[in-house]
Amino acid sequence: MRLAAAHDLPAPEKATEHAAGFDLRACVDAPMVIEPGARALVPTGWAVEIPPGYEGQVRPRSGLALHKGIGLPNAPGTIDADYRGELGVIMINHGATPFLISRGERIAQLVIQRLPDVAVEIVDELPATARGAGGFGSTGQR
Repeated sequence: MRLAAAHDLPAPEKATEHAAGFDLRACVDAPMVIEPGARALVPTGWAVEIPPGYEGQVRPRSGLALHKGIGLPNAPGTIDADYRGELGVIMINHGATPFLISRGERIAQLVIQRLPDVAVEIVDELPATARGAGGFGSTGQR
């Protein structure tokens, strides 16, 4: 659903025929600056209805990450099927210079993903594996 603030912005759309995600754009009234090391919540001007059994994943744009050091600190951000509010993108500037966000700029992408139907089962013991309880670098070089 297009919110009033996004009256002049295009709908989220895929940039190419085989793109995985829909581009989300900044719905800011004036240019917004994210200083190095700072975070900001950037509105998109859109609310969506995700079908039950699916989730929306808000993911960073690789070009912004590579060229500007811009990421999403909670990537991928999850949009639950029952959420009806405005989509917002939490952005962080890992770069060395301030990052300027202009109205309509592509800031993230939205991927819709099917969720498996999983039930929690409580057990007394887990089956053994070669890895066992090793974690945080236990399978690679240190």
